[in-house]
Amino acid sequence: MSMPTYFISHGGGPWPWMPEAQAMYAPLRAALKDVPRQLGRTPKAMLMVSAHWEARGDHLLVASAERPDMVYDYYGFPPHTYEIRYPAPGNPQLAGQVRELLQAQGLPAREDAQRGFDHGAFVPAYCIYPHANVPMVQLSIHGGYDPALHYSIGQALAPLREQDILIIGSGLSYHNLRNMGAGGVEPSAQFDRWLDRSLSLDDADQRRQALLDWEQAPAARIAHPREDHLVPLMVAVGAAHHEAAHRFHHETQAFGGLTVSSYRFGQA
Repeated sequence: MSMPTYFISHGGGPWPWMPEAQAMYAPLRAALKDVPRQLGRTPKAMLMVSAHWEARGDHLLVASAERPDMVYDYYGFPPHTYEIRYPAPGNPQLAGQVRELLQAQGLPAREDAQRGFDHGAFVPAYCIYPHANVPMVQLSIHGGYDPALHYSIGQALAPLREQDILIIGSGLSYHNLRNMGAGGVEPSAQFDRWLDRSLSLDDADQRRQALLDWEQAPAARIAHPREDHLVPLMVAVGAAHHEAAHRFHHETQAFGGLTVSSYRFGQA
């Protein structure tokens, strides 16, 4: 059976290492902790598509370090959160295969042997596999945020699912840092309802078109002023083009009242 793919609303900053954040993030942590049970087997590796790594220019980037370092790409957090280590090994062979699969579909890519794990990758990975025993490779998004491009990236990577590679798009279903309070309650709920309806469409081509037209959704540009945290979803869906969506994490009180969701695509 093919490995399912996931889109994860990964929360804010290095929250698993902050005791004061545990109550707020309890639903997300429980959902991520359940992923190994859903899978029923340990993947050979994870391919993490993080909203926090953007490639500019013509090429996508694939992290190919054998022992990736850490990228503390957050600001104003407690000092100890800049000493976090998530020591999962990289997988240079998988990185090379990712590059080849992308290039075979006309999607230029190159390897980056210096890139470490950013928090969009190591936070969910830690919650799913806290012992860091599953190798992880990161793939960048493209800074142009073209939804069709990112859907095509997923389709190019679909063969990895037959090799027990777990593909995860790590972003947020609502990401507007200037509107995280009361003003985001209704827009996040509106966008989330649209997202769930769209992902629940039975026809794969109709679902794809709905996602490509995401800017027509209610509150779309309030939910995503920049769609960096949305396009990882396109990769996850593209890699599981014909398979059904299963919402495995849903909150209506995230960040003090926002609606956010995470999805699995395909049967575990």
